Amino acid sequence: MQPMPIPMAVPAVPMVPIVQPQQQNFNKKFRRPLSLSSSNRFRSPMMNLRNRFNRFHQQNHRYPMKGLHSVNQLRLVSPSPPASSSSSSSGRHKKKQPTTIKKLSKRLKNLMHHQRRRPSLIQRQQRLRREYLIRKSQEEQKRAITEKKQRLQQALQQRKKIPTDLKNDALSLQNTLEWDDQASELVTSHEDDEYRWAGIEDPKVVITTSRDPSSRLKMFAKEFKLIIPNSQRINRGNYHMKQLIQTCKSNNVTDFIIIHETRGNPDGLVISHLPFGPTAYFQILNTVMRHDIPNVGTMSEQYPHLIFDNFSGKLGLRVQNILRYLFPVPKADSKRVMTFANQNDYISFRHHIYKMIDGRIELAEIGPRFELKLYEIKLGTIDNEMAIDTEWAYRPYMNTAKKRQFLSEKSEQNDHNNDSDSD
Repeated sequence: MQPMPIPMAVPAVPMVPIVQPQQQNFNKKFRRPLSLSSSNRFRSPMMNLRNRFNRFHQQNHRYPMKGLHSVNQLRLVSPSPPASSSSSSSGRHKKKQPTTIKKLSKRLKNLMHHQRRRPSLIQRQQRLRREYLIRKSQEEQKRAITEKKQRLQQALQQRKKIPTDLKNDALSLQNTLEWDDQASELVTSHEDDEYRWAGIEDPKVVITTSRDPSSRLKMFAKEFKLIIPNSQRINRGNYHMKQLIQTCKSNNVTDFIIIHETRGNPDGLVISHLPFGPTAYFQILNTVMRHDIPNVGTMSEQYPHLIFDNFSGKLGLRVQNILRYLFPVPKADSKRVMTFANQNDYISFRHHIYKMIDGRIELAEIGPRFELKLYEIKLGTIDNEMAIDTEWAYRPYMNTAKKRQFLSEKSEQNDHNNDSDSD
Protein backbone atom coordinates (compact mmCIF):
# COMPACT_ATOMS: atom_id res chain seq x y z
CA MET A 1 0.00 0.00 0.00
CA GLN A 2 1.29 3.33 -0.94
CA PRO A 3 1.33 5.97 1.72
CA MET A 4 -1.13 8.77 1.34
CA PRO A 5 0.40 12.12 0.45
CA ILE A 6 0.55 14.68 3.14
CA PRO A 7 -1.64 17.63 2.21
CA MET A 8 0.20 20.91 1.94
CA ALA A 9 -1.06 24.07 3.50
CA VAL A 10 -2.73 26.19 0.86
CA PRO A 11 -3.16 29.86 1.67
CA ALA A 12 -6.73 30.96 2.00
CA VAL A 13 -7.92 33.04 -0.92
CA PRO A 14 -10.53 35.63 0.01
CA MET A 15 -13.80 35.09 -1.77
CA VAL A 16 -14.75 38.19 -3.73
CA PRO A 17 -18.43 38.28 -4.45
CA ILE A 18 -19.18 38.44 -8.15
CA VAL A 19 -21.59 41.27 -8.82
CA GLN A 20 -24.02 40.37 -11.54
CA PRO A 21 -25.00 43.22 -13.85
CA GLN A 22 -28.35 44.47 -12.77
CA GLN A 23 -30.98 43.77 -15.34
CA GLN A 24 -32.61 46.96 -16.45
CA ASN A 25 -36.29 47.26 -16.17
CA PHE A 26 -38.24 47.58 -19.42
CA ASN A 27 -40.08 50.70 -18.25
CA LYS A 28 -36.90 52.54 -17.30
CA LYS A 29 -35.75 52.64 -20.89
CA PHE A 30 -38.53 55.03 -21.72
CA ARG A 31 -38.10 57.11 -18.58
CA ARG A 32 -34.47 57.87 -19.29
CA PRO A 33 -34.07 61.68 -19.31
CA LEU A 34 -32.86 63.32 -22.47
CA SER A 35 -29.41 64.80 -22.47
CA LEU A 36 -29.18 68.57 -22.23
CA SER A 37 -26.98 68.89 -25.26
CA SER A 38 -27.74 71.45 -27.90
CA SER A 39 -28.90 68.74 -30.31
CA ASN A 40 -31.62 67.38 -28.02
CA ARG A 41 -32.67 70.49 -26.16
CA PHE A 42 -34.75 72.04 -28.91
CA ARG A 43 -36.11 68.90 -30.57
CA SER A 44 -39.78 68.61 -31.23
CA PRO A 45 -41.90 65.89 -29.57
CA MET A 46 -42.08 64.16 -32.94
CA MET A 47 -38.29 63.80 -33.15
CA ASN A 48 -37.98 62.65 -29.53
CA LEU A 49 -40.58 59.94 -30.04
CA ARG A 50 -38.85 58.73 -33.21
CA ASN A 51 -35.50 58.54 -31.42
CA ARG A 52 -37.01 56.55 -28.59
CA PHE A 53 -38.67 54.26 -31.08
CA ASN A 54 -35.44 53.55 -32.97
CA ARG A 55 -33.47 53.09 -29.74
CA PHE A 56 -36.03 50.53 -28.59
CA HIS A 57 -35.51 48.39 -31.71
CA GLN A 58 -31.73 48.68 -31.58
CA GLN A 59 -31.56 47.35 -28.02
CA ASN A 60 -34.29 44.71 -28.25
CA HIS A 61 -33.90 42.36 -31.21
CA ARG A 62 -36.11 39.62 -29.86
CA TYR A 63 -39.34 41.31 -30.92
CA PRO A 64 -40.29 40.55 -34.51
CA MET A 65 -41.05 43.26 -37.06
CA LYS A 66 -42.56 43.19 -40.48
CA GLY A 67 -41.09 45.04 -43.40
CA LEU A 68 -38.10 47.36 -43.17
CA HIS A 69 -36.58 48.55 -39.93
CA SER A 70 -37.97 52.06 -40.33
CA VAL A 71 -40.13 54.32 -38.25
CA ASN A 72 -42.01 55.71 -41.22
CA GLN A 73 -43.28 52.28 -42.25
CA LEU A 74 -45.11 51.70 -38.96
CA ARG A 75 -45.90 48.09 -39.94
CA LEU A 76 -45.19 46.63 -36.56
CA VAL A 77 -46.16 43.59 -34.54
CA SER A 78 -46.53 43.88 -30.80
CA PRO A 79 -44.54 41.37 -28.73
CA SER A 80 -46.30 38.36 -27.35
CA PRO A 81 -47.35 38.90 -23.75
CA PRO A 82 -45.46 36.90 -21.15
CA ALA A 83 -47.09 33.83 -19.68
CA SER A 84 -49.00 35.00 -16.66
CA SER A 85 -49.02 32.85 -13.55
CA SER A 86 -52.09 31.91 -11.62
CA SER A 87 -51.23 34.35 -8.87
CA SER A 88 -50.95 37.28 -11.27
CA SER A 89 -54.18 36.35 -13.01
CA SER A 90 -56.09 36.65 -9.78
CA GLY A 91 -56.32 40.40 -10.38
CA ARG A 92 -55.29 41.71 -6.97
CA HIS A 93 -51.64 42.53 -7.43
CA LYS A 94 -51.22 43.08 -11.14
CA LYS A 95 -47.97 44.50 -12.40
CA LYS A 96 -48.08 47.42 -14.76
CA GLN A 97 -47.58 46.19 -18.32
CA PRO A 98 -44.68 47.77 -20.20
CA THR A 99 -45.24 50.10 -23.14
CA THR A 100 -45.52 48.01 -26.28
CA ILE A 101 -44.67 48.75 -29.88
CA LYS A 102 -48.34 49.05 -30.71
CA LYS A 103 -48.84 51.91 -28.28
CA LEU A 104 -45.75 53.69 -29.54
CA SER A 105 -46.82 53.32 -33.15
CA LYS A 106 -50.26 54.70 -32.30
CA ARG A 107 -48.76 57.76 -30.64
CA LEU A 108 -46.43 58.24 -33.59
CA LYS A 109 -49.33 58.08 -36.04
CA ASN A 110 -51.25 60.67 -34.03
CA LEU A 111 -48.29 63.04 -34.05
CA MET A 112 -47.77 62.62 -37.78
CA HIS A 113 -51.45 63.27 -38.40
CA HIS A 114 -51.23 66.34 -36.17
CA GLN A 115 -48.41 67.74 -38.31
CA ARG A 116 -50.32 67.12 -41.57
CA ARG A 117 -53.45 68.95 -40.46
CA ARG A 118 -54.79 72.00 -42.26
CA PRO A 119 -52.96 75.32 -41.88
CA SER A 120 -53.79 77.39 -38.85
CA LEU A 121 -55.55 80.74 -38.78
CA ILE A 122 -52.27 82.62 -38.38
CA GLN A 123 -50.84 81.01 -41.52
CA ARG A 124 -53.98 81.93 -43.44
CA GLN A 125 -53.74 85.56 -42.29
CA GLN A 126 -50.08 85.68 -43.34
CA ARG A 127 -50.94 84.31 -46.79
CA LEU A 128 -53.75 86.86 -47.25
CA ARG A 129 -51.43 89.63 -46.13
CA ARG A 130 -48.78 88.59 -48.71
CA GLU A 131 -51.38 88.48 -51.49
CA TYR A 132 -52.61 91.94 -50.51
CA LEU A 133 -49.07 93.38 -50.60
CA ILE A 134 -48.45 91.83 -54.03
CA ARG A 135 -51.63 93.38 -55.41
CA LYS A 136 -50.67 96.74 -53.92
CA SER A 137 -47.19 96.59 -55.50
CA GLN A 138 -48.69 95.80 -58.92
CA GLU A 139 -51.03 98.76 -58.63
CA GLU A 140 -48.38 101.37 -59.47
CA GLN A 141 -47.22 99.43 -62.52
CA LYS A 142 -50.74 99.18 -63.91
CA ARG A 143 -51.37 102.85 -63.22
CA ALA A 144 -48.21 103.87 -65.11
CA ILE A 145 -49.22 101.78 -68.14
CA THR A 146 -52.73 103.26 -68.08
CA GLU A 147 -51.37 106.81 -67.99
CA LYS A 148 -49.16 106.07 -71.00
CA LYS A 149 -52.16 104.73 -72.92
CA GLN A 150 -54.20 107.82 -72.12
CA ARG A 151 -51.43 110.17 -73.23
CA LEU A 152 -50.96 108.25 -76.48
CA GLN A 153 -54.70 108.21 -77.15
CA GLN A 154 -54.97 111.97 -76.59
CA ALA A 155 -52.06 112.61 -78.95
CA LEU A 156 -53.64 110.48 -81.66
CA GLN A 157 -57.06 112.05 -81.29
CA GLN A 158 -55.72 115.60 -81.34
CA ARG A 159 -53.26 114.72 -84.16
CA LYS A 160 -50.29 115.92 -82.19
CA LYS A 161 -46.75 114.69 -82.10
CA ILE A 162 -46.22 111.59 -79.94
CA PRO A 163 -44.20 112.38 -76.80
CA THR A 164 -40.60 111.31 -76.95
CA ASP A 165 -40.81 109.00 -73.94
CA LEU A 166 -43.60 107.02 -75.69
CA LYS A 167 -41.98 106.50 -79.09
CA ASN A 168 -40.42 103.16 -78.22
CA ASP A 169 -43.66 101.71 -76.80
CA ALA A 170 -46.11 103.45 -79.11
CA LEU A 171 -46.84 100.48 -81.37
CA SER A 172 -47.40 98.00 -78.55
CA LEU A 173 -49.60 100.46 -76.66
CA GLN A 174 -51.63 101.20 -79.79
CA ASN A 175 -52.31 97.50 -80.34
CA THR A 176 -53.66 97.13 -76.81
CA LEU A 177 -55.72 100.32 -77.12
CA GLU A 178 -57.86 98.73 -79.83
CA TRP A 179 -59.09 96.07 -77.39
CA ASP A 180 -59.49 98.26 -74.28
CA ASP A 181 -62.77 99.70 -73.10
CA GLN A 182 -63.77 101.99 -70.24
CA ALA A 183 -63.97 99.15 -67.75
CA SER A 184 -60.49 97.82 -68.52
CA GLU A 185 -58.92 101.28 -68.34
CA LEU A 186 -59.91 101.64 -64.68
CA VAL A 187 -57.11 100.80 -62.25
CA THR A 188 -58.17 99.04 -59.08
CA SER A 189 -56.71 100.54 -55.95
CA HIS A 190 -55.69 98.85 -52.71
CA GLU A 191 -58.43 100.92 -51.12
CA ASP A 192 -60.92 98.76 -52.99
CA ASP A 193 -59.56 95.69 -51.22
CA GLU A 194 -59.63 97.42 -47.83
CA TYR A 195 -63.32 98.28 -47.98
CA ARG A 196 -64.62 95.65 -50.39
CA TRP A 197 -67.48 94.61 -48.04
CA ALA A 198 -68.52 98.15 -47.18
CA GLY A 199 -72.26 98.64 -47.62
CA ILE A 200 -72.87 94.90 -47.98
CA GLU A 201 -72.21 93.76 -44.43
CA ASP A 202 -72.60 95.80 -41.26
CA PRO A 203 -69.24 96.69 -39.68
CA LYS A 204 -68.17 95.18 -36.36
CA VAL A 205 -66.25 97.66 -34.23
CA VAL A 206 -64.30 97.03 -31.01
CA ILE A 207 -63.47 99.99 -28.74
CA THR A 208 -60.88 99.95 -25.98
CA THR A 209 -58.69 102.39 -24.07
CA SER A 210 -55.10 102.71 -23.01
CA ARG A 211 -53.94 100.87 -19.93
CA ASP A 212 -55.03 102.07 -16.47
CA PRO A 213 -57.74 104.43 -17.77
CA SER A 214 -59.15 107.18 -15.58
CA SER A 215 -62.83 107.45 -14.74
CA ARG A 216 -63.28 110.24 -17.28
CA LEU A 217 -61.72 108.19 -20.06
CA LYS A 218 -63.97 105.24 -19.18
CA MET A 219 -66.98 107.54 -19.38
CA PHE A 220 -65.88 108.87 -22.78
CA ALA A 221 -65.35 105.31 -24.08
CA LYS A 222 -68.89 104.38 -23.02
CA GLU A 223 -70.30 107.42 -24.82
CA PHE A 224 -68.18 106.64 -27.90
CA LYS A 225 -69.66 103.16 -27.93
CA LEU A 226 -73.15 104.68 -28.09
CA ILE A 227 -72.10 106.77 -31.09
CA ILE A 228 -71.15 103.81 -33.28
CA PRO A 229 -73.83 101.13 -33.76
CA ASN A 230 -72.88 97.44 -33.54
CA SER A 231 -69.80 98.35 -31.49
CA GLN A 232 -68.46 96.62 -28.41
CA ARG A 233 -66.30 98.06 -25.65
CA ILE A 234 -63.73 95.89 -23.89
CA ASN A 235 -61.45 96.56 -20.94
CA ARG A 236 -57.82 96.83 -21.94
CA GLY A 237 -56.38 95.11 -18.88
CA ASN A 238 -52.87 93.69 -19.44
CA TYR A 239 -53.49 92.41 -22.95
CA HIS A 240 -50.83 93.01 -25.56
CA MET A 241 -51.74 94.67 -28.82
CA LYS A 242 -50.97 91.61 -30.94
CA GLN A 243 -53.26 89.48 -28.80
CA LEU A 244 -56.13 91.93 -29.24
CA ILE A 245 -55.63 92.26 -33.00
CA GLN A 246 -55.41 88.49 -33.56
CA THR A 247 -58.55 87.95 -31.52
CA CYS A 248 -60.39 90.61 -33.51
CA LYS A 249 -59.26 89.13 -36.82
CA SER A 250 -60.43 85.66 -35.82
CA ASN A 251 -63.86 87.09 -34.93
CA ASN A 252 -64.24 89.06 -38.22
CA VAL A 253 -63.99 92.48 -36.59
CA THR A 254 -63.72 95.22 -39.20
CA ASP A 255 -62.38 98.14 -37.13
CA PHE A 256 -60.40 98.44 -33.91
CA ILE A 257 -60.45 101.76 -32.02
CA ILE A 258 -58.15 102.86 -29.18
CA ILE A 259 -58.72 106.01 -27.11
CA HIS A 260 -55.80 107.62 -25.27
CA GLU A 261 -55.71 110.26 -22.56
CA THR A 262 -53.49 112.78 -20.84
CA ARG A 263 -54.26 113.61 -17.20
CA GLY A 264 -57.82 112.38 -17.50
CA ASN A 265 -58.66 114.22 -20.74
CA PRO A 266 -59.11 112.16 -23.94
CA ASP A 267 -56.53 113.40 -26.44
CA GLY A 268 -55.85 110.57 -28.89
CA LEU A 269 -57.93 108.40 -31.22
CA VAL A 270 -56.55 105.52 -33.30
CA ILE A 271 -58.76 103.81 -35.91
CA SER A 272 -57.30 100.62 -37.37
CA HIS A 273 -59.17 98.87 -40.16
CA LEU A 274 -58.87 95.09 -40.19
CA PRO A 275 -57.47 92.87 -41.53
CA PHE A 276 -55.04 94.86 -43.71
CA GLY A 277 -55.38 98.51 -42.68
CA PRO A 278 -55.20 101.48 -42.95
CA THR A 279 -54.58 102.95 -39.50
CA ALA A 280 -55.45 106.61 -38.88
CA TYR A 281 -54.15 108.63 -35.93
CA PHE A 282 -56.16 111.61 -34.69
CA GLN A 283 -55.75 114.15 -31.93
CA ILE A 284 -58.86 114.85 -29.85
CA LEU A 285 -59.52 118.46 -28.85
CA ASN A 286 -62.23 120.39 -26.98
CA THR A 287 -64.06 117.35 -25.66
CA VAL A 288 -67.52 117.96 -24.19
CA MET A 289 -69.32 114.89 -22.90
CA ARG A 290 -73.02 114.24 -22.66
CA HIS A 291 -73.01 114.83 -18.95
CA ASP A 292 -71.62 118.34 -19.49
CA ILE A 293 -74.34 119.41 -21.96
CA PRO A 294 -77.41 120.93 -20.28
CA ASN A 295 -80.83 119.46 -21.10
CA VAL A 296 -79.29 116.66 -23.14
CA GLY A 297 -81.76 114.38 -24.91
CA THR A 298 -81.93 110.63 -24.87
CA MET A 299 -79.50 108.66 -26.99
CA SER A 300 -81.13 107.09 -30.03
CA GLU A 301 -80.01 103.65 -31.24
CA GLN A 302 -81.01 104.13 -34.87
CA TYR A 303 -78.44 103.89 -37.62
CA PRO A 304 -77.41 107.53 -38.19
CA HIS A 305 -77.27 109.63 -41.33
CA LEU A 306 -73.80 111.05 -41.93
CA ILE A 307 -72.96 114.56 -43.14
CA PHE A 308 -69.41 115.27 -44.35
CA ASP A 309 -68.60 118.89 -45.12
CA ASN A 310 -65.53 120.19 -46.96
CA PHE A 311 -63.79 116.84 -47.59
CA SER A 312 -63.07 117.53 -51.24
CA GLY A 313 -59.33 116.88 -51.47
CA LYS A 314 -57.68 113.54 -52.14
CA LEU A 315 -56.61 113.20 -48.51
CA GLY A 316 -60.04 114.42 -47.41
CA LEU A 317 -61.77 111.65 -49.35
CA ARG A 318 -59.41 109.13 -47.77
CA VAL A 319 -60.29 110.34 -44.24
CA GLN A 320 -63.97 110.43 -45.18
CA ASN A 321 -63.87 106.75 -46.16
CA ILE A 322 -62.09 105.82 -42.93
CA LEU A 323 -64.79 107.53 -40.83
CA ARG A 324 -67.76 106.64 -43.00
CA TYR A 325 -67.21 102.89 -43.03
CA LEU A 326 -67.40 102.74 -39.23
CA PHE A 327 -71.18 103.10 -39.53
CA PRO A 328 -73.75 100.80 -41.15
CA VAL A 329 -76.15 101.90 -43.88
CA PRO A 330 -79.07 103.79 -42.28
CA LYS A 331 -82.74 103.56 -43.09
CA ALA A 332 -84.57 106.41 -44.80
CA ASP A 333 -86.78 107.21 -41.80
CA SER A 334 -83.90 107.49 -39.33
CA LYS A 335 -83.95 110.73 -37.33
CA ARG A 336 -80.40 110.54 -36.07
CA VAL A 337 -77.77 112.75 -37.71
CA MET A 338 -74.00 112.94 -37.23
CA THR A 339 -71.95 115.75 -38.74
CA PHE A 340 -68.24 115.77 -39.57
CA ALA A 341 -67.40 119.33 -40.61
CA ASN A 342 -63.89 120.18 -41.77
CA GLN A 343 -62.61 123.68 -41.11
CA ASN A 344 -58.89 124.44 -41.45
CA ASP A 345 -58.15 120.68 -41.20
CA TYR A 346 -59.96 120.42 -37.86
CA ILE A 347 -62.87 117.99 -38.00
CA SER A 348 -65.74 119.03 -35.75
CA PHE A 349 -68.09 116.26 -34.65
CA ARG A 350 -71.71 116.99 -33.69
CA HIS A 351 -74.50 114.56 -32.84
CA HIS A 352 -78.19 115.56 -33.26
CA ILE A 353 -81.69 114.18 -33.54
CA TYR A 354 -84.39 116.08 -35.38
CA LYS A 355 -88.14 116.35 -34.96
CA MET A 356 -90.91 117.67 -37.18
CA ILE A 357 -93.00 120.24 -35.30
CA ASP A 358 -95.66 122.14 -37.29
CA GLY A 359 -93.82 121.50 -40.54
CA ARG A 360 -90.53 122.73 -39.16
CA ILE A 361 -87.43 120.76 -38.32
CA GLU A 362 -85.99 121.21 -34.86
CA LEU A 363 -82.57 119.88 -33.93
CA ALA A 364 -81.64 118.64 -30.47
CA GLU A 365 -78.01 117.94 -29.64
CA ILE A 366 -77.47 114.76 -27.69
CA GLY A 367 -73.65 114.79 -27.58
CA PRO A 368 -70.85 114.22 -27.14
CA ARG A 369 -68.94 116.83 -29.12
CA PHE A 370 -65.25 117.01 -29.93
CA GLU A 371 -62.78 117.93 -32.65
CA LEU A 372 -60.32 115.72 -34.49
CA LYS A 373 -56.95 116.63 -35.99
CA LEU A 374 -55.39 114.09 -38.37
CA TYR A 375 -51.63 113.69 -38.06
CA GLU A 376 -50.78 110.29 -39.61
CA ILE A 377 -52.10 107.48 -41.83
CA LYS A 378 -50.29 104.16 -42.09
CA LEU A 379 -50.80 101.32 -44.55
CA GLY A 380 -51.30 98.46 -42.14
CA THR A 381 -52.71 97.44 -38.78
CA ILE A 382 -51.69 98.86 -35.43
CA ASP A 383 -49.93 95.72 -34.22
CA ASN A 384 -47.24 96.21 -36.91
CA GLU A 385 -47.02 99.98 -36.80
CA MET A 386 -43.21 99.99 -36.68
CA ALA A 387 -42.87 97.84 -39.81
CA ILE A 388 -45.52 99.30 -42.12
CA ASP A 389 -45.31 102.14 -44.61
CA THR A 390 -46.58 105.62 -43.86
CA GLU A 391 -49.13 106.90 -46.35
CA TRP A 392 -49.30 110.45 -44.99
CA ALA A 393 -47.89 112.25 -41.96
CA TYR A 394 -48.15 115.80 -40.64
CA ARG A 395 -44.59 117.12 -40.40
CA PRO A 396 -43.34 119.98 -38.22
CA TYR A 397 -42.41 122.20 -41.19
CA MET A 398 -46.05 122.09 -42.31
CA ASN A 399 -47.03 124.38 -39.46
CA THR A 400 -45.67 127.40 -41.34
CA ALA A 401 -48.02 126.84 -44.28
CA LYS A 402 -51.10 128.19 -42.54
CA LYS A 403 -52.95 128.89 -45.77
CA ARG A 404 -52.60 125.30 -46.91
CA GLN A 405 -55.45 122.91 -46.13
CA PHE A 406 -54.82 119.22 -46.67
CA LEU A 407 -58.35 117.83 -46.34
CA SER A 408 -60.07 120.28 -48.69
CA GLU A 409 -59.58 121.10 -52.34
CA LYS A 410 -57.62 124.27 -51.56
CA SER A 411 -54.47 122.23 -51.07
CA GLU A 412 -54.73 120.80 -54.59
CA GLN A 413 -55.47 124.24 -56.03
CA ASN A 414 -52.43 125.69 -54.26
CA ASP A 415 -50.23 122.88 -55.60
CA HIS A 416 -51.53 123.48 -59.11
CA ASN A 417 -50.93 127.23 -58.83
CA ASN A 418 -47.40 126.67 -57.54
CA ASP A 419 -46.64 124.37 -60.45
CA SER A 420 -48.00 126.90 -62.96
CA ASP A 421 -45.95 129.70 -61.38
CA SER A 422 -42.78 127.65 -61.54
CA ASP A 423 -43.38 126.94 -65.23
